[in-house]
Amino acid sequence: MRIAILDDYQNVARSFADWDSLEAEITVFTEPLGGHDRVIEALEGFDVVVAMRERTPFPARVLHSLPDLKLLVSTGQRNAAIDMDAAHAAGITVCGTGYLPYPTAEATWALILAAARNVPSEERSVREGGWQRTVGTALRGKTLGLIGLGRLGGQVAQIGRAFGMNVVAWSQNLTAERASEHGATALSLGELLGTADVVSIHLVLSDRSRGLLGARELDSMKRGALLVNTSRGPIVDEAALLDAVQRGHIRAALDVYDTEPLPADHPLRSAPNTVLTPHIGYVCDDVYRVFYQDAVEDIAAFEAGSPIRVMTQAGS
Repeated sequence: MRIAILDDYQNVARSFADWDSLEAEITVFTEPLGGHDRVIEALEGFDVVVAMRERTPFPARVLHSLPDLKLLVSTGQRNAAIDMDAAHAAGITVCGTGYLPYPTAEATWALILAAARNVPSEERSVREGGWQRTVGTALRGKTLGLIGLGRLGGQVAQIGRAFGMNVVAWSQNLTAERASEHGATALSLGELLGTADVVSIHLVLSDRSRGLLGARELDSMKRGALLVNTSRGPIVDEAALLDAVQRGHIRAALDVYDTEPLPADHPLRSAPNTVLTPHIGYVCDDVYRVFYQDAVEDIAAFEAGSPIRVMTQAGS
């Protein structure tokens, strides 16, 4: 059995699970494979592929060009980058793994605090021999607006209340009763954007959420407000976001982007009024341990003829 572990940027996958128990030939790819042709070329002959969430797309063309592939394991519980219908048609079983939401909630607050207190620029100042250069923003008494109040948004709300913030929230199906369970007030999207000092996104990327925040929505935010996105880049119109931060209308703290890894010459890398991290919301020891240990279990179960955590199964 030949197994490919994809997009292990830090080259740590082998340390988080007992891969030797599979008695397989394992190849770890630590760099992005690139376009579809490169993915097909690199994965030729592999029986099993372990994909790190949505880092490598698997559209129909790729899946139908890998005749040896029998099992595709995706870390996490969903992967919009895999064409599930095409996988089924190609006879490929797709399995997922467990997931932990709290690390992304923690990373959300790392971004909020870093932006509010200008941590990146002040840290650079100290290293360059300087001292205080900015005046930070206190959070107590400010309004935290959550777009999405599910498992992740609910945890972010809890921390916001601990900071003494007023929490408001919106999603397509959010009720006042559900919001109150998290100590939040349900508002319309327009009301939330117009009143919140910090707006944090916690939605799944879908046809309904793609491009949800465009130029009009960003312009309706309070001047100087902070937009935080640890969800998915395309929920926010990237061109409109660039314009808003370049004009100084809002600030942004981002962990996700339309294209990942973010190209070296991308204008966001030099944009003012931004704090940027490289999609590390879920990149921590607890999550990686769950991802890779479950992946090993998935492969062993598939080999034994009893697949587990199946998202789509060949012949089902």
